[in-house]
Amino acid sequence: MTPAQAVLLALVQAVTEFLPVSSSGHLILVPRLLGWPDQGLEFDIATNSGTLLAVVAYFRRDLAAMARGAAAAVRGGDARFPEARLAWVLLLATVPAAVTGLLIKDWVATAARGWELIAVNAVVYGTLLVAADRFGRKRRPLAELGRREGLWIGAAQALALVPGTSRSGVTMTAALALGYDRESAARFAFLLAVPIGVLVGAKQLLDLALGVPLGVPLAALAIGVAVSALAGYAVIALLLGWVRRRSLAVFGAYRLLLAGLLWLYFTGA
Repeated sequence: MTPAQAVLLALVQAVTEFLPVSSSGHLILVPRLLGWPDQGLEFDIATNSGTLLAVVAYFRRDLAAMARGAAAAVRGGDARFPEARLAWVLLLATVPAAVTGLLIKDWVATAARGWELIAVNAVVYGTLLVAADRFGRKRRPLAELGRREGLWIGAAQALALVPGTSRSGVTMTAALALGYDRESAARFAFLLAVPIGVLVGAKQLLDLALGVPLGVPLAALAIGVAVSALAGYAVIALLLGWVRRRSLAVFGAYRLLLAGLLWLYFTGA
């Protein structure tokens, strides 16, 4: 992998991780369309760690408040405070994806990287996103999020392990379907990236420390992390500004268009 390839793929990750269009799907499709070898799951994980850094930087005050609230609750304080409750909901919502990821990691790294699956998921989850955005009540604030709703959204996040689904998209879809407003849905989707991102990134660092072959030069991994972190920060701000004023229908339309173009390109129809 050349530095230019690493930069382009990191930019793809940064844009598509937060926009509800599937980062994993685009990271599979872009090299295939450009005639590059597949960079593999390990590079995808590295760029995901970069976007995790972007989330931590952007929501640093929220995360610090949640950490203080959770620590106070552990010491015998009141766990009903919004910050403490949200911290526990985030951890609880991470469990489904963490368990599912352990079960299907090998399948995701190999058999699930076909364009057909990406195209189907683009249509299915794009349609669900538009429906939830159109018919959801969009009245509930993030402060109302409880354990039951968090588990539902966490279960939706587990679906995003399959390429073409979109982690941000499917979690926003679930939150919108539960009646949360667009900004609350987007903020929780971004915050939910932190616990699972820490777990995945820690596993990759452990593999690196143990000398497990990653299949990608270390310099390319470093470029991927740095570029995706910087670009990801800007994309978070862009999307939060978008959802305050506009619907998510444009992203659903993009997903349908992407599926159609993939079918035309790969089948020659």
